[in-house]
Amino acid sequence: MDSYRAAQVAEPNGRFEVVEREVVRPGRNQVRLSVEACGICHSDDFFVSGTMPGVRFPLVPGHEVAGRIEELGESADAFGWKAGDRVTVGWFGGSCWHCTPCRKGDFIVCENLKIPGWAYDGGFGESMLAPVDALARIPDAMSAAEAGPMACAGVTTYNGLRRSSAEPGDRVAVVGLGGLGHLAVQFAVAMGFETVVVARGPEKAELARSFGAHHYVDSTAGTPVAEALQSLGGVKVVLATAGDSNAIAATVDGLTPRGELVVIGVSPEPLGISPLQLILPGRVVRGHPSGTAQDVQDTMDFSALHGIRPTVEIVPLAEADAAYQRMLSGAARFRMVVARG
Repeated sequence: MDSYRAAQVAEPNGRFEVVEREVVRPGRNQVRLSVEACGICHSDDFFVSGTMPGVRFPLVPGHEVAGRIEELGESADAFGWKAGDRVTVGWFGGSCWHCTPCRKGDFIVCENLKIPGWAYDGGFGESMLAPVDALARIPDAMSAAEAGPMACAGVTTYNGLRRSSAEPGDRVAVVGLGGLGHLAVQFAVAMGFETVVVARGPEKAELARSFGAHHYVDSTAGTPVAEALQSLGGVKVVLATAGDSNAIAATVDGLTPRGELVVIGVSPEPLGISPLQLILPGRVVRGHPSGTAQDVQDTMDFSALHGIRPTVEIVPLAEADAAYQRMLSGAARFRMVVARG
């Protein structure tokens, strides 16, 4: 039997070790991928730490996967895929097709969502199985290392903006300039928004402008963030990519009337927002999940058209543990990617 290498953790919060595993044949409506690259997302920590219910160890995480179809299971060809196709698999790793949200066509909020690294082995390895409904086609102009992060960080920020209430010409603020934020800024500019970046420290101003931002607000300066946003005329939408509830809540009064706070940065702490801040100006606060495989493909096509790419640090599979620790420390600029080799 053929084998492949995978980086796994044996117990909650364990260190990654590279092991040999036997190649598994794909089942009905599945494909087997030859994994070429996989981004490391902060959400991987939900699984590695054992926080998510039902996580099984040893665990192979990874939900920003890019590779090629190596083998198709029964009936998989009916969906238009063939061996050799370049594809991604993201946070949306397939749906159940039978719960109420799925029956309504809202697959990303499937009650039985199949997240790679949770429902099945993820992309921290040289091979993986995936359902056909999880696949998104990679544009020719995009490398595997660029495409992988688009399947989670990319689609989450792209969808968060395109499904917001903002229209071209509106002013939009992006909170945070990390793995999500640096992509959100590029998308916001390409969508025609006057783009404001809110981040910590004056040293990030030049970096924000290098990604196309029109304005920069230093959240550590003496002026409150909301006041700084209002001095620009207020913002129609805040896309909160930073996992910091205080930083997110500090932007609410910077919204215009009927403005919208879209939260995609995860934090366990409650948001300190009062009903009074929302009711009188008619503001809206909502959470936004990632996106389906079609949304991922839309994200990559848009990115290829506008020259948008994630900034990545690429490491070989053997260095998965060091790369994961670098992500946790916040030192990554801006996405760690584990690549075959």
